[in-house]
Amino acid sequence: MSIASAKITINGTDYALAYNSTSGKWEASITAPGATSYNLADHAYNCSVTATNTAGTSATVTGSTLAALKLRVKETVAPVITITSPSTGAYVSNSKQPVTFTLVDESGGSGVDLSSLVVKLDGTAVAAATLSTTAITNGYSVTYTPASALADGSHTVTIDANDHDGNAATEKSTVYTIDTVPPTLDVTSPAADLITNNASLAVAGTTNDATSTPVTIAVKLNGTDQGAVNVSSGAWSKTVTLTEGANTIIVTATDAAAQTTSVSRTVTLDTTAPSIKAVTIAPNPADAGATLTVSVTIE
Repeated sequence: MSIASAKITINGTDYALAYNSTSGKWEASITAPGATSYNLADHAYNCSVTATNTAGTSATVTGSTLAALKLRVKETVAPVITITSPSTGAYVSNSKQPVTFTLVDESGGSGVDLSSLVVKLDGTAVAAATLSTTAITNGYSVTYTPASALADGSHTVTIDANDHDGNAATEKSTVYTIDTVPPTLDVTSPAADLITNNASLAVAGTTNDATSTPVTIAVKLNGTDQGAVNVSSGAWSKTVTLTEGANTIIVTATDAAAQTTSVSRTVTLDTTAPSIKAVTIAPNPADAGATLTVSVTIE
């Protein structure tokens, strides 16, 4: 008996095979399934081949008995890495600042391969114990927390990962600056406990921060913010208008990492002229060259 027909069945779809007289084999050119086989049993499509002879008798071989009929299909879409915090250019005051990110593969894909995850701090791979992982839809949410405090200054974290089909995600990185030291702040004017009769008062001084400049200055007078303060090369000044009596001035310097330093001054405005109530000169009249006693009552 000769073979009348042959077919291969992949993922429920039949594909006819044509006899090639040159090779002596039954062949076909077909398109692989559009979805990865990673999520199937044995990570493969269990195909089958059926041959029918001219008498109508058929024989079928499946992947359960013939390994060659286990078709491994790989997806071509790489997973996506998204860093959620801190963003590039951020300043932070935590010397063990956590870095959070997500790893997501497309729906129906082979899934993120956590064993491929590589996180590097300043070029050196971090220990697995510093990574905390939570499953989310189609992937994972990951938090990297440094095992020990990092030095003030700039740090770079890079992240790489693959899916189970070997597709590499585009590497992502974040560059942030750690600043654990508050800015310096010197208020040169006014002097502490100043008493003045001029309602217009210049509040001035200098500020600096070694790690995260520029530093911003805020001036509050009796609890009310006095608006933008110009800072140039560390020097700053702001003119405020005092109210009669005791005034509280609070100056706050804030660096890019939100570290603050504050200085408080109390200034009294007194514009009330003194009142002379009574004057006595004794003796009056007085002899020439005599000693006089003057007594004045002032309020």
